[in-house]
Amino acid sequence: MSTPPLSGAAMPPGAFSGPQAQAAREVNTASLCRIGQETVQDIVFRTMEIFQLLRNMQLPNGVTYHTATYQDRLGKLQEHLRQLSILFRKLRLVYDKCNENCAGLDPVPIEQLIPYVEEDGSKHDDRGAASQLRFASEERREILEVNKKLKQKNQQLKQIMDQLRNLIWDINAMLAMRN
Repeated sequence: MSTPPLSGAAMPPGAFSGPQAQAAREVNTASLCRIGQETVQDIVFRTMEIFQLLRNMQLPNGVTYHTATYQDRLGKLQEHLRQLSILFRKLRLVYDKCNENCAGLDPVPIEQLIPYVEEDGSKHDDRGAASQLRFASEERREILEVNKKLKQKNQQLKQIMDQLRNLIWDINAMLAMRN
């Protein structure tokens, strides 16, 4: 299908009107996806309303209930279910139309979507392995240094905690002797 010209380039301003103009505008896949998204949102909203109605309905357990209220809620529930089935049919139509529009497209392999650099030749592999080895040894050395510093800090914290524990012990002992 062809799309209508932009801003009326070759057509008078009122040439497309009514359902023809709307049908011409709504044939692309992006607008179909938007309609599908709105339909799914409507389905979720209607489903939430159905559950709300079901939660508020009383079970017929022998207790007297108002027939008019029950019939009203039952009517609302049936109407929501009818609208829900219509929305599902609409969603199915949108899905089928999107699949029809995308049927001619060639799927792109995932590998082509991921950019990467290939290194050709064995000399690059030797250099790459050497650089990786050097990088790994530097990283290991840095990790060892960080671990050493961490052990020193932990030792300092342990000493401070011991000193505070002794101080609190002395304070508690003096308070106990004062009483």
